Amino acid sequence: MPLFPLRFRFARLLLLAVPMAVLVACGGGGDGGSGVGFLPNSGTGTTPPVTTTPPTAPPDAPDDGDALRNAPWVEGVFRTASLYKDRCTAPRTGTGYDGKPFADKAGRTLDENNWLRAWINDTYLWYDEVPDLDPALYATADYFDLLKTYAVTPSGRDKDQFHFTYTTEEWNALSGAGTSVGYGAQWAFFALSPPRDLRVAYVEPGSPAATTGAGLPRGARVLGVNGVDFVNDPTQEGVDVINAALFGAAPGTSTRFTVVDAGSNTPRDITLTAAPVISTPVQNVKTLPNAGRTVGYLQFNDHIGTAELQLKAAIEYLRAQRATELVVDLRYNGGGYLDLASQLGFMVAGETQTRGKTFETVRFNNKHTERDPVTGDTLAPTPFWATTLGFLSPIDPPLPLPSLDLRRVYVLTGPDTCSASEAFINGLRGIDIDVVQIGDTTCGKPYGFYPEDNCGTTYFSVQFQGVNAKGFGDYPDGLAPTCFVPDDFSRALGDPQEARLAAALAHQVSGACPAAPAGRLAKRAVAGPAAPLLHKPEGLRNRILRPR
Repeated sequence: MPLFPLRFRFARLLLLAVPMAVLVACGGGGDGGSGVGFLPNSGTGTTPPVTTTPPTAPPDAPDDGDALRNAPWVEGVFRTASLYKDRCTAPRTGTGYDGKPFADKAGRTLDENNWLRAWINDTYLWYDEVPDLDPALYATADYFDLLKTYAVTPSGRDKDQFHFTYTTEEWNALSGAGTSVGYGAQWAFFALSPPRDLRVAYVEPGSPAATTGAGLPRGARVLGVNGVDFVNDPTQEGVDVINAALFGAAPGTSTRFTVVDAGSNTPRDITLTAAPVISTPVQNVKTLPNAGRTVGYLQFNDHIGTAELQLKAAIEYLRAQRATELVVDLRYNGGGYLDLASQLGFMVAGETQTRGKTFETVRFNNKHTERDPVTGDTLAPTPFWATTLGFLSPIDPPLPLPSLDLRRVYVLTGPDTCSASEAFINGLRGIDIDVVQIGDTTCGKPYGFYPEDNCGTTYFSVQFQGVNAKGFGDYPDGLAPTCFVPDDFSRALGDPQEARLAAALAHQVSGACPAAPAGRLAKRAVAGPAAPLLHKPEGLRNRILRPR
């Protein structure tokens, strides 16, 4: 009997209007909040064939007579993207998240495709490696998927793994507050095909999964979903039930889970009801005694807008507790605002060590060496920000940020540590802060982009590479740990006996790494980057910058 692997479906996002303007550094491939199945890119490095059958599309809108806009496609000849911007097959009415009326005008599929073609040619980091395909021959979603490089890296990975879209409403909700519909459990996938292995990495405070005695604690392993054998069911029908429950549940939908908690052999049944969940990006802020040291610890899950004041409060607390060491747990942090990474870098190192220093410089393609191609501003490096920036609403005047004035910081990492989290590590190393990395190799995302809205879809396509003050940003295969330590699902995050935190505490005293572990779950990423365990929406696996 054939075995059907799980196809990941990203949870639908609660559609809230969250005011923001952003520039994003890349996440992995996929469709973000589109709700379609997640499958890894084949990495063949071949250019896809050109279709010769025009797609089914809405009837063309009346032409405005603009001869230049309607000139036929000529391979290698590009016009400005502004000719086609906001000309839509289905124009939106009303106002957007910023309260301003939508700029949409009646247009055609061809207009939307011509905008994509021109925008990619102008701003894509590897624009000269993109096949120039006739925009009249494709549906818009298909056309965007093809407008990328098909080169591979020396290790055989796709050079561009970071090409995806969201609906604009979904992107606004996710990037501002990390709002989604679900149970509040972040799943970790160890095996996708029977025998499947799914565990809970962490839960959001106040969510259904955090219910005392009836929730899903870290390390809980899923055995069944709505009566389906999660581990062994080989049928497509079973997979459909699992996908619908884990990734497609609408608010109010109840799901029965059979789980076994970490350290237990006794299964138990719980029923959770899907609800809107707002991410709490900064958790478990505490101090730990360690051989005369006061060690600060914080779990930082997402560089999203709500994290700014949470990070500020966390460092203020740790400073008041006179922390002399710091452990930042980024093992599940896929990225977000680069400016937040810069602020945290300042709060670690302090004014003296960061004054006048560069946190990160972005490098665009060779058409844009002096000015930002999106904002038009003169290119300038991102500094170590010493004040609040007002990610969700203006803070006037800006508030000074606290700092611990450390020359060394411990960072817990894994294959889900991406983009802005990697920039935090790389940026501090660029000014000679000793970053001791405990855990596993990071995911390897030194690239970035502006999210660009056109006709209700927000597009993400690589536009820059980030480098630190020393000019280093070449880590497409990830940043290797100082000490390799597998993730420990038997203990809570922040528990001083949890393997990665325990290794950091021991290293602070001895300067030595623990003995190499053994076992199936200890063999991840000891050579090269590992596939991510978590499957967060792509918008939470990114580096985000804000136009200044």
